[in-house]
Amino acid sequence: GRLTNSYYDTKDRVLFNKGTSIRVRLYEDSNGSRYEHTVKYGGSVVNGLHQRYEWNVDADSPEFDIDEFRRKACQGDDDPEEILDEALGDIKSEDLVCLCSTYCERTIYTFGFGDSMMEACFDTGTISAGSKCEDICELEIELESGDVVDLKEMAQFIVDNAGAVPYDESKYVRAVRLLDTANEQE
Repeated sequence: GRLTNSYYDTKDRVLFNKGTSIRVRLYEDSNGSRYEHTVKYGGSVVNGLHQRYEWNVDADSPEFDIDEFRRKACQGDDDPEEILDEALGDIKSEDLVCLCSTYCERTIYTFGFGDSMMEACFDTGTISAGSKCEDICELEIELESGDVVDLKEMAQFIVDNAGAVPYDESKYVRAVRLLDTANEQE
């Protein structure tokens, strides 16, 4: 399917500077299209392994409404509400602007390895920020259920056998870096 991601923050990047990202994703495939709104916060990255808090809400439009997001996210089984409050702070919807976006074709495979179930997502596409673009060619492996040790072993197997390189920067961090280089040249 096709994914178009738009990332939102305040003009002075209050959210980015405290480790929060707001993403509006448009999924398009043979079944039609739908939106998903996501907030990610904090966590760590070690040798390409990203661990962070995450909340996802299905939405009817690309408009990210913070109050509606808080209401819907707190009804699900996502991470704790008090951490979401910490992630968003006192930001209001009207403070948000679209900083950058990504577009990619995604192919997904689900498989078992060891005692775990994982999802492999192959993404090819483009990051757009300001007047700059950068290519995406990425494999993400997500642990659906089981043990993170299995995930690390699978990642190492791929690195050893496919010439892949672990990457600590998310697409969003890459987009913000690209935006900064675009702004420096203007």
